[in-house]
Amino acid sequence: MANIKSQKKRIVTAEKARMRNKAVRSELKTAVKRVRAAVEANDAELAQAEANKAGKLLDKAASKGIIHKNQAAQRKSGVQKLVNKIK
Repeated sequence: MANIKSQKKRIVTAEKARMRNKAVRSELKTAVKRVRAAVEANDAELAQAEANKAGKLLDKAASKGIIHKNQAAQRKSGVQKLVNKIK
């Protein structure tokens, strides 16, 4: 454990950020799973709607620095490719 007061505070804030980032990453995975489920069900309309939601979440996570912007772009591209297969 740190002895310096500011370092103790950084440990606490880093843990809060880690938990928040973990929740956001989990939400991203769930959004992508919803798209995949809609694609497997051959529901193009639902798949596109879920892809739009997932894209928005990915962009938001990238802007907050939770994931890298290129990673967000790659995931959005992959999700959209899945949707385009059933259109």
